[in-house]
Amino acid sequence: MTTVQKKETVFVVVQLSGGNDFMNTLVPYSNPVYYDNRKLLNIPAEDVLPLNDSLGWHPEMAPIKDLYDRDMVAVVQGIGYPDSNRSHFRGMDIWHTCTPDEVSTVGWLGATLEQLDPKGENPLTGINFGVGLPKAMTKMGVPVTSVSNLDTYGLMSGIGASEQRDQALEIFKNMYAQAIGTGPVMDYLSQTGNDVLKGADIIKVAPEKYESTVEYGSSSIARSLRDVARVHTAGLGSRVFYTQQGGYDTHANQLPSQPGLFRDLSRAVADFFDDLAEHDADDNVVMLIFSEFGRRIYDNGSGTDHGSGGGAFLIGKPIKGGLYSEYPSLDKDRWAKGEDLEHTIDYRGIYGTVLEQWLGLEASPIVLGDFEQIKPFRDEFYVTK
Repeated sequence: MTTVQKKETVFVVVQLSGGNDFMNTLVPYSNPVYYDNRKLLNIPAEDVLPLNDSLGWHPEMAPIKDLYDRDMVAVVQGIGYPDSNRSHFRGMDIWHTCTPDEVSTVGWLGATLEQLDPKGENPLTGINFGVGLPKAMTKMGVPVTSVSNLDTYGLMSGIGASEQRDQALEIFKNMYAQAIGTGPVMDYLSQTGNDVLKGADIIKVAPEKYESTVEYGSSSIARSLRDVARVHTAGLGSRVFYTQQGGYDTHANQLPSQPGLFRDLSRAVADFFDDLAEHDADDNVVMLIFSEFGRRIYDNGSGTDHGSGGGAFLIGKPIKGGLYSEYPSLDKDRWAKGEDLEHTIDYRGIYGTVLEQWLGLEASPIVLGDFEQIKPFRDEFYVTK
């Protein structure tokens, strides 16, 4: 591997669970089709934070807009895949495993972690912050640590870690046993469960070593990203972090609920990168924010229903900010399924972009194919195999 990057590269994933409405995240405020179809849920043009003459940010995304203005945000427009699945469970499973046509037991980040730490020597190479264990991080024999509360995880001789492990694995079992069978799930849990505990004694030093002047908000996503910052700045060798923010299934009451989600998310992300910068620990970190699908073009009078094409964001100091791929056309003859935004780039190409250009790994065995990539990294941070 050749690189000018001296530190090991780190990847942070933020999952927006429920299907984020990309049209109200990056608003096509100059297009009358948007306002014709969003009678209730449109963002008035005068309230949009302009990105250019045709697109603008939701007003509660101001902190992320500030990062964009500092050339730290790559907006991936129209992300998705052919014949997008509108089921939350199956849709997220497809994003987690890169297998739209079959149900797999291997998560794409589980396969990634196996490449980053082939012998499984560091149980903290991959860490999930939050309740449960994302399927994206699972692969038989690959250790993973799942932490719901970092402050109690390493206390009382591992009892806190044990309780959190049991809770995470029980949620995993309940989610996936019906889809892939109890046998494969129990095989995975029996081999992987104890690995979750191995990192408890190591990770407990992170809160002890951490000091910061950054004051995060009180939201769950803020707490999770603060925990990511605490572990990352402790230098424990973690390479992949995962967390999520729920609440994006906005069939009803989207008008009052979505602004609060964006407010919590954008502030937490901005605080996170401010925190890393304060610790001189931001030059080897890239974040991906994604959701399992977008919403339909028209509102339903109270919210928006499950759609197809959406948007994602790559954020960090190594990122060459700007718009990538194409914003889905609002011309009616281009609507997917007659009512959705079409996808203009395959999500597996964005995974491949991170794998090859940032983590220095061959993408095709992990994403199970070759897909169009983008070039979002600054030359001085670019990593190749």
